[in-house]
Amino acid sequence: MKPGDEYLKVVQWSAEDGCYIGTCPGLLRGGIHGDDETAVYKELCDVVAEAIELYKKEDRPLPKATASKAYSGRFVIRVEKELHQTLAIRAMQQGESLNSYCRKILKKAA
Repeated sequence: MKPGDEYLKVVQWSAEDGCYIGTCPGLLRGGIHGDDETAVYKELCDVVAEAIELYKKEDRPLPKATASKAYSGRFVIRVEKELHQTLAIRAMQQGESLNSYCRKILKKAA
């Protein structure tokens, strides 16, 4: 396993940019752009390897690995009181708990 394998790499089409964009959240800011998905991924892997080498050369600690991160299924989100009230009322109107209602909204948005 290479050190870069520990980091999540994402390549996706961007309609706004009209090309594929490759990113490595948690390790790199910005991304790799190109018309060929496979080429973007290969270049992203190369840039990730270079970034890791720079971290080591500068004797800086690497960010936490992101590729095999486990998620608990729970997170806390803070919102304004008014939004909390609005969401709670809409959930009640739908006959759902606030948690269930928000989960449904988040699934649609994802």
